[in-house]
Amino acid sequence: MKNKLLFRKMIENSGRFFLLIFTFCVLLINGQSGPDFTIIADKAFQKLYQNPDDCISYTQGLLVSDQNIEHKTVLQNIISQAFAMKGDYMQSVNSFSQKENPDQNQDLSYFMQVFGDYNLADQYQNLGLYNQSKKIIAHLLSEQKLLKSNDPKLRITTAKLYQLQALNLGINRDYPNALNNLDKSDQYISNDNEENKIIKTENRIFRSSYLMRQNRLTEYKKLIENIISDLEKQQNQPFLLSLAYENLSRYYFLQQDYKTSIQKLELGLSLIENLPFNNVKVKIYESLSRSYFALHDDIKYHQYNKYYNDLRTKTNSNTREGIRYIVKLMENNQNKSLEFEKQTYLKSFWTSTFILSFIIIALLIYFLIIKNKNKDLKKQFDFFEKQSNQQKQIITPTVVLPKSNSDAEKTSHKISKEKEEEILQKLEEFEQSDRYLNKNMSLSMLSAQMEINTKYLSEVINNNKEKNFNGYINKLRINHIAQLLRTDSTFLNYKVSYLAEYSGFSSHSAFTTVFKSVTGMSPNAYIQEISKSKAS
Repeated sequence: MKNKLLFRKMIENSGRFFLLIFTFCVLLINGQSGPDFTIIADKAFQKLYQNPDDCISYTQGLLVSDQNIEHKTVLQNIISQAFAMKGDYMQSVNSFSQKENPDQNQDLSYFMQVFGDYNLADQYQNLGLYNQSKKIIAHLLSEQKLLKSNDPKLRITTAKLYQLQALNLGINRDYPNALNNLDKSDQYISNDNEENKIIKTENRIFRSSYLMRQNRLTEYKKLIENIISDLEKQQNQPFLLSLAYENLSRYYFLQQDYKTSIQKLELGLSLIENLPFNNVKVKIYESLSRSYFALHDDIKYHQYNKYYNDLRTKTNSNTREGIRYIVKLMENNQNKSLEFEKQTYLKSFWTSTFILSFIIIALLIYFLIIKNKNKDLKKQFDFFEKQSNQQKQIITPTVVLPKSNSDAEKTSHKISKEKEEEILQKLEEFEQSDRYLNKNMSLSMLSAQMEINTKYLSEVINNNKEKNFNGYINKLRINHIAQLLRTDSTFLNYKVSYLAEYSGFSSHSAFTTVFKSVTGMSPNAYIQEISKSKAS
């Protein structure tokens, strides 16, 4: 009897022991799938602002061991951002494109949908395709579900979207609305983790920049000095601190305190000199060359100007490669999407007679629409070909004048009045920015940014600006530099070669030729006239 009781107690104790082990394992597994990834991802994001190369190595190691699709997407985004900070936009787009196939990713969570669109907007922003970025951001920020969400992941993504929108507005010099969007971004930020703290600090730096551009210098200086003080108390924040020092240097440059400006720039450069933060380095090298030029230190000017030009050439090349890659990527994704839809239709083809009939009708309508679109595109292509041939005939002695007039009439009606007004409005917005100072600005780049047919854009410029594209851009650049020479006496001390480079011209001679054709005098003569008028 005693043996039986003893055996029963042993069984009960063993059952409790195994139940305890099972419960512990469940808790352990649940704990690892939740908060632990948040902590790990936050550490990866923190490394992004400390050393992009370390961040890439660390995050790639996490990718290998984590099979959760949502986790992998977050980690791929961090890697993509790290390459963007290095100025390697080709690799940044490539990392962004590393995601699951559609058949494995049919039931995307709402966070994944929003986060995917945010990533695409961020890529467009990095590549200078601001209109495409703005369109995605506006769509996302119109969703009340996103704006009212209490999910921490969605809230920090919303904060980043408002930050991106603020940067877009800043590029177009709409500083009041840019500041307003930074305020909205702050409303979605908490102090729960490093990612939130970093985004909040970035917002403060951007806010200080817009205050300075509004000439609110007292507010600006107080804010930027507080930012630097806070960052200096923290450990290992080289990116943010160097960005803040570069920002502060601009204030001293405006005050013509060039030595202090250089001191702040060198402090910022010392933090990242051995780190691959190439986008910040480009800014610092450019500002150092300007400051040394203002001090007439030719040796230092040429040294940093060379650093700037070399690194700028490299990043510009990477930007062009990134644009080509992302355009190709979007085309491939559209083709895959169409192929996926086709496969879905084929799978459901055999389910019932009704579905079969519906699919056939739907496909017929689809192909008819495509066929009609192709006809329209062919008509447009033929029309452009005829126009090109007619223009060639105009310069040939054998041209029949009445036919030429008829063709001219057709050409003038090629673009609708509404479309022309839309393009003119976009051109006016473009003229209000300073994007035309970009050396790489071309008709194809501007048409891509505006999402407008290249030939339409060219024709509207020719008809309404009374110049071809190059003449139009060159006139904007000359008007811009002429205005700076009139309003900012600092520019009167610069060499013509620097003014040419600042204005986006490839050579001193090209700048001089265009300057004279626009103003009626050479750059040196113009500077002398301005100097005389200021002296009198």
